Amino acid sequence: MEFANDVPLSPLSFLRRTVDLDGDGIGVVTDAGERMSWARLADRAERLAGRLRELGLGEGDRVAVLAPNGVPLLEAHYGVPGAGCALAALNTRLSPDEYAQLLRLSGAKVLIVDESLAAQVVERTPELRAVLVIGDGYEEWLRTADPVPLRLPGDERQPLAVNFTSGTTAGPKGVVYTHRGAYLNALGQVVSTGLQASSRYLWTLPMFHCNGWCYTWAVTAAGARHVTLRKVDAARACELIEQEGVTHLSGAPVVLDMLVQASGGARFGQRVRFAVGGAPPSPAAIAALAGIGIEVTHLYGMTETYGPSLMCLPRPEWQDLEPGKRAKMLARQGVRTVNVESARVVTPELADVPADGETLGELVIRSNTVMAGYLGDPAATEAAFAGGWLHTGDVAVRHPDGYVEVRDRLKDVIISGGENIASIEVENALLGHEAVAEAAVVAKADPRWGEVPVAFVRLRDGAEVSDVDLTGWLRERLAHFKVPRDIRFAELPKTSTGKIRKAELRKLAQ
Repeated sequence: MEFANDVPLSPLSFLRRTVDLDGDGIGVVTDAGERMSWARLADRAERLAGRLRELGLGEGDRVAVLAPNGVPLLEAHYGVPGAGCALAALNTRLSPDEYAQLLRLSGAKVLIVDESLAAQVVERTPELRAVLVIGDGYEEWLRTADPVPLRLPGDERQPLAVNFTSGTTAGPKGVVYTHRGAYLNALGQVVSTGLQASSRYLWTLPMFHCNGWCYTWAVTAAGARHVTLRKVDAARACELIEQEGVTHLSGAPVVLDMLVQASGGARFGQRVRFAVGGAPPSPAAIAALAGIGIEVTHLYGMTETYGPSLMCLPRPEWQDLEPGKRAKMLARQGVRTVNVESARVVTPELADVPADGETLGELVIRSNTVMAGYLGDPAATEAAFAGGWLHTGDVAVRHPDGYVEVRDRLKDVIISGGENIASIEVENALLGHEAVAEAAVVAKADPRWGEVPVAFVRLRDGAEVSDVDLTGWLRERLAHFKVPRDIRFAELPKTSTGKIRKAELRKLAQ
């Protein structure tokens, strides 16, 4: 029975609405110069849904897609759930063994893979009914399909997507997203970043990462324009920002550095907003970006929260602060986005810590935009939801103004002589030095103190500074027990999503 006042929430409805409003308008521009209307994007998504239905797929089945940012992956965000299936967008930077593992974990019945990545998938799991290669007759396969309307789910809590955690401390887990959660988080991003019909969003963030932080749906909801980029090429990104009038983009801190270097200091002609996740941008990076016309907003989120759930909204009084202090405020994780019900910093007993900017606790979240659970892993789901809250595993403080600042991962807190040292605090101090591009601080066993901090640092291109100079810099800014006993210069190992592999650094530190 249908109801006038009860319709399942689904981000699929965003595409239908945008087609109704501006079907002939340009919805997608590729880095190869192709311009695609909203109506054509919807038609391709409907044809993909039709092909999946022909293969016998339906509600609850998973479809894996391994492709760089582009039209096939974007349309899969509509065509796959439009067939009643769940999309498993796979990281494009993994090994053959890792792909085999993820295909087994997902139980995918269809794999759609770009021809540039097909050689990486060598193992075929028993569940796979079809492997479709983008570039090998794929366009003809899609063009000759019978389109089917993208259907809304009967239950808005039906799985929409499965995203895999990077598995730096254990094996990857499949995080289940629902139509309801994706709908709400996508609208939250529209509000948080000010997307509107005139906006142009450049895809420097991988669409496989939390479904592009839900911007795959948010940009469409706003009727804005997707500008796709198959790989992060900073020079090409700068060209597209100018040529296409890009107003929004997202990504990791390393992308910020790449853009500054590629721009040559030239200022963009329009206001550009960059939403950065992961480590907070350094004061030097924020100042350099402001110089070329890019305004930085720091976000916090997890795969388990559909991407961003906190953002550092600038307060008016921060405008009067000197640049270094203002950048420090902007590097906080901030306040919850409009779609997040509650974000608290708590003791192990789930009592709120004082809002004094000093007392450490765990950041926990409760929201309609928290995952449904881990695919096929009820024990891990129960542990993550202990006490009715999502436990992030992040150590944080709450400041008197209500803003949250993450100080460390629970597992990364260094206990030296009975004192807790937040590695992020030391890393931020290092990043304040103009010569430092990246920094990671880990614990080293010490017979006297139990643990002492060790820093690994990557310098900016052409920059020079000694470990003695950096030690002196830190001693002026931190309590002496927090200053690393050893500073090493090196490239920092990273996961395929850009997170620093601290487990590897801990081994090197011993």
